[in-house]
Amino acid sequence: MGERRYTEQEEALEIKSLRRIIAAYANYQDAAERDVKRYERSFKMLPPAHKELLFHLGLKYQRLRWCISMNAAFIMNMLEDEEDYIAGCSHPVDNNLGTSQGIGVSCNSDKDAITTIYSEDKDRTASSSVENVTPHHCPSSLFKLNVPPIDVDKVRCIVRNIVRDWAEEGQKERDECYKPILEELNRLFPSRNKQRPPSCLVPGAGLGRLALEISSLGFVSQGNEFSYYMLICSSFILNHTQEANEWTIYPWIHSNCNSLSDSDQLRAVKFPDIHPSSAGITEGFSMCAGDFVEVYSEESQDSAWDAVVTCFFLDTAHNIVEYIEIISKVLKDGGVWINLGPLLYHFADSYGPDDDMSIELSLEDVKKVAYHYGFVMEVENMIETTYTANMRSMMQNRYHAVFWTMRKNTSHSKVQKRQ
Repeated sequence: MGERRYTEQEEALEIKSLRRIIAAYANYQDAAERDVKRYERSFKMLPPAHKELLFHLGLKYQRLRWCISMNAAFIMNMLEDEEDYIAGCSHPVDNNLGTSQGIGVSCNSDKDAITTIYSEDKDRTASSSVENVTPHHCPSSLFKLNVPPIDVDKVRCIVRNIVRDWAEEGQKERDECYKPILEELNRLFPSRNKQRPPSCLVPGAGLGRLALEISSLGFVSQGNEFSYYMLICSSFILNHTQEANEWTIYPWIHSNCNSLSDSDQLRAVKFPDIHPSSAGITEGFSMCAGDFVEVYSEESQDSAWDAVVTCFFLDTAHNIVEYIEIISKVLKDGGVWINLGPLLYHFADSYGPDDDMSIELSLEDVKKVAYHYGFVMEVENMIETTYTANMRSMMQNRYHAVFWTMRKNTSHSKVQKRQ
């Protein structure tokens, strides 16, 4: 049965959504400038004696503006270099691993080229409207858009995620979250065949560092990500990085709270800490754009993977049962599921007009669902960690995240196969 064609209305909605994301990136500097002006208005309200005591804040605000301009310069470089990818996002193609005709952009090394395949589950024809979402074609209209605060915050979230995944400062978090996963993969697959390497799927891959690290271990690794905010940035880092520490950003400037000092708040962070194309990846490393449920429900994905790794992903589900069902479906019998993360359900507080579904289970119930779908627990413990934390902040939000390895054993499944 062929894939359904998407209507012109659905295609128009996707292009509109992508334009909104590009607009959020393009309006980063203006939104940040509004914050600085608010700080200055508050400063002007002070009594003269208090202004004199805090005279240095004027210099700080000027420094903030300079930091914002540096962040904006990176963002605009990213949008310009990712013009072809952004256009391609609006007319994605088939997602079958190994046969995808997705948008391939290689890194700057012929020998160790990374080909990131950005593809979706939708088979559609190209739209002439695509050119209107690219940075070169409509910067003026994008800058004039009124970007909602929630979109501005998503851009700032991406800046913090760059630190987590691609900066030396994020190494502590990566050691807490990624290192246990990588060590477990090493333990479970001790003899990896270079001619027939094991395959690993990484849903919710974010900016791609974990998927790349898994590939560097000797796995055919595919990251899957739904957010175009993430995908645009990960594509730029993976495919357009010339050298390590090429870029500098100022990720902590958008909060005046819990700062030990102005210098901490305004400190620079260089990235990426490694040159991606020099990371020794395994051939076949890819990133797949699209909704996890839609992409991996396809029949072609049945029993396709030796391992599935989920890190801070399960609680992004509207229906966590569906996530677990699909993870079981895509794994080979005997395949392993490694998970690390909390259960901070993303749609738990969704009170919008759409009334999004949100199934919020306890950890005990999540494990019961996994057992129902044929998983057997092999390793389980709790790991304390942070997520995109400012390590020099006076406030640290820490998770007691569950870490497990489960193995798929169809003989234990309570689900009857369809006839």
